[in-house]
Amino acid sequence: MNPPPVHRLHALLEAAAQRLKMAARVSVERTVESLGLAALAANSVFQRDAMLGAQFELNRKSAMFALAFGECLDDRLRQDSAPRERGIAETAWDALGLVEDTEVERKISADRFGLEVQHACEWELRELEGYMGSLLGPTVERNPLRPETVGLALLKGIEAVSDRADVRSLLQSELGRVLALEMRGSYAAIVGDLRKAGVQPAGLSVRSTADHGRHVSGYDSLREAPDSLREMMPPGAGPLPRSGWAPPGSAGYPSSRHGSSYGQSRYGAASTRSGRLGGASMGHVEPQMMSLIRQLAHLEPAMAGSGWAEDSGGGMPANLIRAHRDELRRAAGSGLDHMVIDVIGTLFDQILSDPKVPPQMARQIARLQLPVLRAALGDPSFFSSRKHPVRRFVNRIASLGAAFDDFEDAAAQRFLARVKALVNDIVEGDFDQIDVYDRKLGELEGFVAEQAQEEVRAQGDDPAALLGDKETALRLGRRYAEQLAGELKSLVGHDFVREFLTEVWSRVLVQSAMKHGADGERFQRLRAVARDLYMSVQPKGTPQQRKEFLAALPRLMQGLNEGMDLVAWPAPARKAFFGKLLPAHAESLKAPQTLSTLDWNLLARQVEGAFQTPLPKKDDLPPVPAGLPVLDEVIDEPRFTAEEAKRIGLVDESRIDWHGAVDIDLSDDAQVSEQDVRIAGLPAPEPLEPTRGKSLVEHVELGYPYQMHVDGSWQKVKLTHVSPGRTFFVFTHGKRHKQTISLTHRMLARLCENHRFKAFENAYLLERATARARRQLSAVGAAA
Repeated sequence: MNPPPVHRLHALLEAAAQRLKMAARVSVERTVESLGLAALAANSVFQRDAMLGAQFELNRKSAMFALAFGECLDDRLRQDSAPRERGIAETAWDALGLVEDTEVERKISADRFGLEVQHACEWELRELEGYMGSLLGPTVERNPLRPETVGLALLKGIEAVSDRADVRSLLQSELGRVLALEMRGSYAAIVGDLRKAGVQPAGLSVRSTADHGRHVSGYDSLREAPDSLREMMPPGAGPLPRSGWAPPGSAGYPSSRHGSSYGQSRYGAASTRSGRLGGASMGHVEPQMMSLIRQLAHLEPAMAGSGWAEDSGGGMPANLIRAHRDELRRAAGSGLDHMVIDVIGTLFDQILSDPKVPPQMARQIARLQLPVLRAALGDPSFFSSRKHPVRRFVNRIASLGAAFDDFEDAAAQRFLARVKALVNDIVEGDFDQIDVYDRKLGELEGFVAEQAQEEVRAQGDDPAALLGDKETALRLGRRYAEQLAGELKSLVGHDFVREFLTEVWSRVLVQSAMKHGADGERFQRLRAVARDLYMSVQPKGTPQQRKEFLAALPRLMQGLNEGMDLVAWPAPARKAFFGKLLPAHAESLKAPQTLSTLDWNLLARQVEGAFQTPLPKKDDLPPVPAGLPVLDEVIDEPRFTAEEAKRIGLVDESRIDWHGAVDIDLSDDAQVSEQDVRIAGLPAPEPLEPTRGKSLVEHVELGYPYQMHVDGSWQKVKLTHVSPGRTFFVFTHGKRHKQTISLTHRMLARLCENHRFKAFENAYLLERATARARRQLSAVGAAA
């Protein structure tokens, strides 16, 4: 008589068993330590002796425990993972027997342990079941790695440690508690191993069971009629079989995008959490609903009934929430969930038909329908907070996509490929975790910044480098001005001269040091001009002082003009300054001497010492330019030579007809108000961000499209560079031949204030969709 063949474990199942065995060994070590500590804190001698005895036995026989635990676990895994034939097998009467009380007690204890683990590892177990169903196929009905199996192995190991009932009871309590805590990490590690090995979780399925010759259809995650499941089948797949779907590999069997099978396994529902370790979930969603959401998110377009291909040129993406509204509502837990489902479905009707969203971007946003629904169901702040990561991600890719006029362009293709990859990571990953969206948003913004820098450098002149130097010079000048103001504050002199040296000549010296070095002859000469200017307005009572002043005056004026030219100080400001300086010079020649020779020389030394102080260096500047001046004064406006202004496309104020009328931009939509984005029954949203007006200057975003009225017409521009201190902004416009437009902060603010600069979108995508949905419903209500 041949012995029955021994079923060998799957290699991945063996690796999973090793994870559990390792968790048991670690639990033994920790239990030995915890029993020793508990013995020290025991209230009675008997309790302490019991704990010390259990500690001694477990420490001495830990190897026997591990051996018994491993043997029992392997035996149970072989039994539970062996393929089984469906149907009613003939029963051998001689196989019947009585079950001993110890076996029943062991089974009850194992079930209790299983319940304890299930409470702590609910999501990990649900996810593991999906992977086990895909790994072992439809012939295996139960998860071999379920907690009850581990509980039986635990009891076998404890029985090998001691035959005393009191020791076994104590070890069962302490060791079971420690092992239950270890199971969560072990299950998560097993899921990670299966995922790395390429195993995909089983999809939503219908399980047929034999019941005395009669087929009964069962549903794991939804108690749905077959009609609803038939809607999820691809066109042309044929009628849904009465007893369930066809087995994998047969004709008409649908497969998911990930290569996993929609089999007959009872693990059916896909995991509700993928890679859930250490992240913050977006609120609670019923497991039944989460299973359905993940299944719908993983459907192929054809299975979703959309009729569009991802890379095709035409066709509007399908609204999956509309198409599967009935399934979603049946899986929902409350009336509020029904409302959220309908709201999100209505929003995506508007999102997918938005004229300012390019079709290529609409297809990617369409793939986020179910992740967005999950966020809205579990997190009320999705509707109220405009900074919600899910809202920001959807709005961001829509706005960035609107900046491209031609998606045949290489840059647009690169951007589209990156968005596709990020959306794939979200849909195929764990979109149950809010930090996933934060991460992907950070990756997207980093890519946009890198692409914007490449676009700026592609212009050839690299305006970013020039603007960076200008901003650094401005910051150094402001730091040096503060330093000089403190040095000159207590010295006797004219206020307008002190102000000129502090505000203007400080920048002259910084520019000279940056261009020619602080040790150069030109810098030394300009620094001497500052001292001579301060002393030139002091009263001169002796003929010798007047003679020296008149001899040095031409050189002083020449130095002043040289410095003013270096920083391109405007002619009106020069005229105003010299209008004060010349009378002060005349008055100094007529005024009686008020300073003695000693005081005169002392003042000259103090002024010279103030300018001898070393200039601040770039490394001395703070990393965050919080101290940058507001560019609303002409004195703070950085100056450019004619060649520099032409090189970077700097817009001068004279180029704009400030008094001319601005024509109407017919491409603009109706403005969205805060009332338009309010949804009754849901949390009130935060105030809208400005899309026009002076406050817009503080909300412009890199990579976003805007409308700028320049040279007598509206032009669509894209923001490609913002200096670190937001002093300069570089825009590009044009499809094939890109042109650069550079603005200072003050110039951009003035354009916004005069309604010559505004956002290309009248609101972000989700806000526009909400406003249009409200208007549409209002129109329908009025017509009714």
